[in-house]
Amino acid sequence: MEGITAHKERFYIRAGFKDRLFMHFKSMKQITSSDNRICRIIRQLDSRKHREKLGLYLIEGENLTEEAFKNSADIEFIAVNEDRLSYYENLFGGRLSECYVIPAGLFNRLAQTESSQGIMAAVRIPQLTQQQFMEHIAGGNVIVLDRLQDPGNIGTILRTCDAAGYRGAVMIKGTADIYSPKVVRAAAGSVFRIPAYYTAGARDGGKLLKDAGLQIIGTGFDTEDMYYDVDMRRNTAVVIGNEGNGISEEMAALCDRTVKIPMRGNIESLNAAVAAGILIYESIRQER
Repeated sequence: MEGITAHKERFYIRAGFKDRLFMHFKSMKQITSSDNRICRIIRQLDSRKHREKLGLYLIEGENLTEEAFKNSADIEFIAVNEDRLSYYENLFGGRLSECYVIPAGLFNRLAQTESSQGIMAAVRIPQLTQQQFMEHIAGGNVIVLDRLQDPGNIGTILRTCDAAGYRGAVMIKGTADIYSPKVVRAAAGSVFRIPAYYTAGARDGGKLLKDAGLQIIGTGFDTEDMYYDVDMRRNTAVVIGNEGNGISEEMAALCDRTVKIPMRGNIESLNAAVAAGILIYESIRQER
């Protein structure tokens, strides 16, 4: 069976994590070969092409795994470093569906972080229809990412949206993959709570937002409107453009208003994630 051996069923009780949990490992399997199917999948999930093909993405670490459980993410399988097995048996046992135990050396070669915490999981990518996404964002605010490339920026923006109660993220074609390992880590669990919808381009994205009844607020320099002069409390889509080129001409033409953030120093522009944070939290400030 591709280097897999089964362990006996085990039962544990642990107090903590805010409540008492009955925990047991139903299907714990030992992997002994780097050619095992699970190892191949873990390696493949570093690639966007394979993530899209398999419909999976990879999370790594204790906190992200706990966030996945808290948010009822669709976990395909979990892999644990055998040196950390007892710890994670006590921590997550009853919530594990498919668990694979991997020798420490092999696990560390598969891990995507330098100081691995000894646990990773493959999670199903949510498949929302356009109608489901529109129903979810109705009456709230969303972020629109127009061809952003930096994973750190994207993850930070998603985390900020999550903190501010934004309903979703519209990803214009050309934007980096929200489910890449670096974005997932930077988002710190927000990928489980902020639904993302990818569009074929700016025109399709603009139509979706208009059909959802949202005003589209873009950012730029050729405007006299300050961001704090626009009502952004509800039904607003805030557009953040590419790190180097800003919002595309096609996306800019679809915006109802274009606003700017005042600059008093010698810096020409702010980091995309910083600018997004200012605009996102303006909606909360206006509710006071």
